[in-house]
Amino acid sequence: MTDLMETSVPVSCTNSQIPVDLFVSKKHPGLPRGELGFVDSSGNTVYKVTRQSLTSSSNKRVLLDAAGNPLFALCRNDKGCWQGYKGGDAGEKDLVFRVKRTKSKLTRTELEVFLVGENSADSTCDFKVKGFPYQRSCTIYTGNDIVAQTSLMYKLHQLFPKRGKFRLTIFPGSVHHALVAALIVIFLD
Repeated sequence: MTDLMETSVPVSCTNSQIPVDLFVSKKHPGLPRGELGFVDSSGNTVYKVTRQSLTSSSNKRVLLDAAGNPLFALCRNDKGCWQGYKGGDAGEKDLVFRVKRTKSKLTRTELEVFLVGENSADSTCDFKVKGFPYQRSCTIYTGNDIVAQTSLMYKLHQLFPKRGKFRLTIFPGSVHHALVAALIVIFLD
């Protein structure tokens, strides 16, 4: 696995040709109440998110790996834009990506994600996130390729699926899974 903390732009973390499913919920065993968790199909925690309020107008979330090490600090500013920093602290030198909300209607949300690196002056977005937060449904694109998708957990004979737990499918050849998890956290906010 490529070390996320050594690069400013997350890279592929696996050479597998099989999509990876993570299950996202605030009610996983072993997580404090209200913390968002990402678990694998065996029930092992892969990522968890802690919330920290800095001021009344600014929110910070920290994406942690299974061992509790900070991967990204996600900070929302007054204008509703987000910034993702390496590790648990928000320092300008550690900025990895910026997220701008381009459409926010009652039912539909769209985000543009800009990776910070050598081409930081480039105004084209690197990823787009489109979907419906209430339905826990979104798709992350890079160009015309699908990087990841979320969907509710449907069961037979269930008219209305529960929104408390949903599936995140990350497709092969995509970016680092931690970046995808961070984008899902931002999308749900």
